[in-house]
Amino acid sequence: MISLAISFAVLIAGYLVYGRLVDKVFAPDGRKTPAYTKQDGVDFIPLPTWKAFLVQLLNIAGTGPIFGALMGACFGPVVFLWIIFGSVLAGGVHDYMCGMISERHDGASIAELSGIYLGKGAKWAMRVFSVLLLLLTGTVFVTSPAALLARLSPAALNNIFWIIVILIYYVLATLLPIDKIIGKLYPVFGAVLILMAAGILGGVIFGGYTVPEITLQSLHPEGLPVWPFMFVTVACGAISGFHATQSPMVAKCIRSEKVGRKVFYGAMLSESIIALVWAAGGVAFYGATGGLQNALSALGHSGVVYDISTGMLGMVGGALAIIGVIACPITSGDTAFRSARLILAEITGLNQKQIRNRLIITLPLLGAGAVLTQLDFNVLWRYFSWSNQTLAMVSLWVATAYLLKTHENRLTSLLTALPAAFMTAVSTTYILMASEGFRLSAGISYPIGFGCAVLAFAAYLFAKRKVNAPAVSGKNNPK
Repeated sequence: MISLAISFAVLIAGYLVYGRLVDKVFAPDGRKTPAYTKQDGVDFIPLPTWKAFLVQLLNIAGTGPIFGALMGACFGPVVFLWIIFGSVLAGGVHDYMCGMISERHDGASIAELSGIYLGKGAKWAMRVFSVLLLLLTGTVFVTSPAALLARLSPAALNNIFWIIVILIYYVLATLLPIDKIIGKLYPVFGAVLILMAAGILGGVIFGGYTVPEITLQSLHPEGLPVWPFMFVTVACGAISGFHATQSPMVAKCIRSEKVGRKVFYGAMLSESIIALVWAAGGVAFYGATGGLQNALSALGHSGVVYDISTGMLGMVGGALAIIGVIACPITSGDTAFRSARLILAEITGLNQKQIRNRLIITLPLLGAGAVLTQLDFNVLWRYFSWSNQTLAMVSLWVATAYLLKTHENRLTSLLTALPAAFMTAVSTTYILMASEGFRLSAGISYPIGFGCAVLAFAAYLFAKRKVNAPAVSGKNNPK
């Protein structure tokens, strides 16, 4: 239990100290944000800071910090270290930079930012990669709530029925102005997500459960090594490329640059606190990683959440769990499709103020998602997880290029270059070793993954020396 308390303290200190450092490096100022300069009543709408924070939290969270944390907890309490240090040094920096750089470029997507800072080839690669990731994300967050709803409802209302219902909701949330559905529902769902986490934490503390102390050893029942598998499994609780597609959406709505740390960095660390609670709750409730793994295999992710919630909190916990595992994934799925619409709008040049243009993009997009729902959830999740971390890697390199081009002190770019190199090693090693990848041995995969990270960092050092006369820090659209 001491390790859990220290982990919470590190996250809070990380926001207060490291988050302030990142904010100081970026240097937010008093300029008008795109919420005002491009206000269109659909996607560019000024939102109060508290609402922007909750929208960002629900956008990036959903069931990610629950499902991912529970799967990560199968590796043992070593997962605590990745959640706290990953989020403070990488995830929070990633989300903050993606949101704030987008804000400096009129709310541009991560794909467009890649083109500005890494070149035209990177832009098109990221356009394709981002849309595919968002399709996978939206699909993952259709199937999991639909499965639980089918289990709780009469037999006539089967899985297909609930998939159709959720997809209809996604059409509305993707089409309508952001303040009409998302802005009204997300504060309520955000409260549910936070209440669930607070309840589980209370259950762990006052229910007589034991949380193992931190060890670096992998306790995974299937013998999976911590490197690189844990770093991909716990995506949303530590660092997630999906967030790079969501932060630009909220960047269109913040009223001031000076709230960026609260909205972007703060939401990421809040998600990490939720992930930490569920990781601790998983190993505490089932007593061992083997018990947790068996429960995940037998009950599925939603079943385990329900099992833990009712076991620790009774029927009240069960009710919260049902609402949470239905509502929370839907709040990531709808914004996944909304972000995909915005990226496709950038590609096609269709003005999204007109409902006709939104329909032209939205209906085929949701149709593709409907087709993907017929694939196996576990397969979708594995590909989503790797794609997720790969996008995070690229986004951090984009942020690194931004800092190189806009800051006189080039050392500031190490804030993003170091986690970018780390994620390069993670992503490369995982796809070489994983069953959905090349299935190579650790003896081959580890050196190649490490070598790719070294080469990427060497390219960064070369670029750092070649950059001449950086633009004045804080200027819009630096070239």
